[in-house]
Amino acid sequence: MNIFMYVIREFEDAIDDCKENCIKCNDDPVHAWDEGVAFYTGSKAGSDGSGEGKLLHGLADKRCSDFKTCGIRSDSKEGTSKVNYDLFDLFALGQHQLLVGNCAGAKTTKDRITQIMYIPLIQGTLRYAYKVDKLNGSEKEEAEGAVFAAAVLPRIHAANPNAAQTIYDNMKVGASSTSFKDVRSAFQATYRDLGVSCAEIGGLWFDATGEYYDGASPCKDASTSNTSSSNTTGIIVGSVFAGLAVVAVGAVLFMRRREIQGKPVFEVKTVEDGNDMN
Repeated sequence: MNIFMYVIREFEDAIDDCKENCIKCNDDPVHAWDEGVAFYTGSKAGSDGSGEGKLLHGLADKRCSDFKTCGIRSDSKEGTSKVNYDLFDLFALGQHQLLVGNCAGAKTTKDRITQIMYIPLIQGTLRYAYKVDKLNGSEKEEAEGAVFAAAVLPRIHAANPNAAQTIYDNMKVGASSTSFKDVRSAFQATYRDLGVSCAEIGGLWFDATGEYYDGASPCKDASTSNTSSSNTTGIIVGSVFAGLAVVAVGAVLFMRRREIQGKPVFEVKTVEDGNDMN
């Protein structure tokens, strides 16, 4: 999970080097962006994502099986996670934005990517909080929960210091006790600030009964209604129109330059009067 910040760093490096409204001079930013995607995915995920990946891509697919957030509709226990479906749409969008010089749009896309990347870390913390509290988890579960919590706590603290303290007290190494209910409530208090929703996090699924674990079903707090997916769609649609606008402006400037050079793109040809057409 320590690669998380390096992925974001690559995306920000791409945006720093982006040249606004320049269609042919953003190869280096695109290369940096592609490196970010590579670090997110890893080499073991396979060309179609079906391999045994060990990095963030693989983690997202593991956690979706636990929280029943796999599939394009986030309602399955098998297959690619909704997180990865959304992220790869945004990865492709960001690459296109950089290619056409839509640097501001790429920044907005990067921000949304970062929000979604936190989802598996939250799911992981919740999973091990439940195991320790309700399923008599051992030192192994306590350690894994502490690692997941450590990865997400700085972002939680930025949104809500009290919530971060609650999660830390319950998940830290050597915690005297762990309350899944308290950890879950603390996370939910930050969802709006984090840009994620109850539906995106899902609930902890129990295969044996075909239901969610007791007290671990998806939350339905009105303050955390599923606006995040619509935000992703809005970014994509808005960026498409912005990209078309950039291309249109580029075409007009190109034609204007040809006009000044005396080489207009479109020339009017006249037909001499002597050539009658029967």
